[in-house]
Amino acid sequence: MEIKNPVFVKSSQKLSALPPNQYPEYAFVGRSNVGKSSLINSLCGRKQLAKTSGTPGKTQLINHFLIDDSWYIVDLPGYGYAKVSKSERRKFQSMITDYVVDRESLMCVFVLVDSRLKPQEVDLEFMEFLGVNEVPFVIVFTKTDKPRKTELQTNIENYKKALLESWEELPPLFFTSAAKGTGNEELLAYIEETNKLY
Repeated sequence: MEIKNPVFVKSSQKLSALPPNQYPEYAFVGRSNVGKSSLINSLCGRKQLAKTSGTPGKTQLINHFLIDDSWYIVDLPGYGYAKVSKSERRKFQSMITDYVVDRESLMCVFVLVDSRLKPQEVDLEFMEFLGVNEVPFVIVFTKTDKPRKTELQTNIENYKKALLESWEELPPLFFTSAAKGTGNEELLAYIEETNKLY
């Protein structure tokens, strides 16, 4: 599948303001500065579709992008270490959790994880939350062009080990680099297959 016509639809501050449950949705979420906007832009072949920023915590709203008039990419606020007040962070957290649990047209959550880091508690906790609430998700390792090959393999193995401590089997794993377009084809093929279930 190739994305031909990605269109920014709207930013919503609360769930009641989201677009109607009309098309299948794929939510992209991760720690602040994990490379979410860059990956969305890379998938869509557009440099400035999702706003990228050097400042963590830039996405503070739920952003809907309609793809080829048939499905949505949803850019969720980053969780974790954004330089915002505790009350702001709690607001994002509840916005994210309410959306992923209650949104009827949500097909899958793409949890983005920085491939350069060892397993982060906040990521594992969020995946645990998705599992407990039976929300389908996949793990997307970002920035895989940055670490050395051996370091990358070690980090991924460590993630698998950490997950298998509380999971019987692993969710699908994807390996991406927004800079090089690595993994785009696999992600889009996965979405294409999942769309058939809508």
